[in-house]
Amino acid sequence: MVKKVSLIVAIVLLFTGPLAVYSQRRPAKQITIKLASMVPANTPWGVALNRMAAEWSAATNGEVRLQIYPNGTQGNEIDVLQKLNMNVVQAAVFTSMGLNSIVPEIMTLSCPFLIRNDEELTVVLNAVQPDLEAAINSQNYFSMALVRAGWVKIFSKAPVFVPADLKRMKVGCDPYEPAMTQVFKSMGYQITPVDGSRMLIALNGGTVEALYNSPIIAAGFQFFGVAKNMATVNIAPFLAGIVINKYTWEMIPEQYRAALLKITRQIGTEIGASLAQLERDAVTAMTNHGLVINEVDARQEQEWYADLEKAIPALLDSSTFDRATYDKIDRLVKTYRSGR
Repeated sequence: MVKKVSLIVAIVLLFTGPLAVYSQRRPAKQITIKLASMVPANTPWGVALNRMAAEWSAATNGEVRLQIYPNGTQGNEIDVLQKLNMNVVQAAVFTSMGLNSIVPEIMTLSCPFLIRNDEELTVVLNAVQPDLEAAINSQNYFSMALVRAGWVKIFSKAPVFVPADLKRMKVGCDPYEPAMTQVFKSMGYQITPVDGSRMLIALNGGTVEALYNSPIIAAGFQFFGVAKNMATVNIAPFLAGIVINKYTWEMIPEQYRAALLKITRQIGTEIGASLAQLERDAVTAMTNHGLVINEVDARQEQEWYADLEKAIPALLDSSTFDRATYDKIDRLVKTYRSGR
């Protein structure tokens, strides 16, 4: 179990010295691109990034060399974004939080209960992803890929089926995710800011009784050993993205750019699929070791949706989420639901 869960955690850390990647005979002219990632090398993300480095080198006859810095060795996402701006690193893997620092509209996709399942997420991404990538590209960055990174669930010490169950508990919240913190505060939850690295300590000590997080994280960090319940309702999807700074992108010879973009997006699609399977595997592994699945029925789901509806106007007025993006997504999902 420890070995399996240790593999699972790696995905979550989405970003020990630089890895040597594929290289052939050194060309006369070579561009080295340092890519910062929270992902350890022995995970689906890490393996895919190393393969991407090899394919970039092959597609450019060795002129473009991608050097992967895994395990968060370049710092957290805010640190990495600063280094990207300073060209200390030239590319990075970001989660929704890091992407939000570039384009705030991206965080709107993670507004709780706005998008409720994979089918709705597909509809929304087909419509808004080009605009989100254009917004990234309009700044000092270039979007190489946006990837589905999974769903946020509620883990708790006592069973949770409806909002009233959760409101009786102290809910752990990442202080570096102000949008999500504001959402849960506005809905009347007892929020306790806790750094992710200290969440298990807080659970064990009783400072926190519940949290919202990816099943992959909950498995990897062993949160489920204390918070032994998981509600089936999807709180929100989240994304990951591979971004390069524009200065470096424009240094790459133009004849190679389309091929590199195609390689990266194909690998991004494969990563998204592997993460979905890994999330399912995480839930299975946790269930086999004591996690209780709280099956939320349709009536109970509606209570969650209604609870958020009351909070949305204030959240939009306070710019917690981008109003135009929210309205567009809301129209898309309502149209999709009405046609099913």
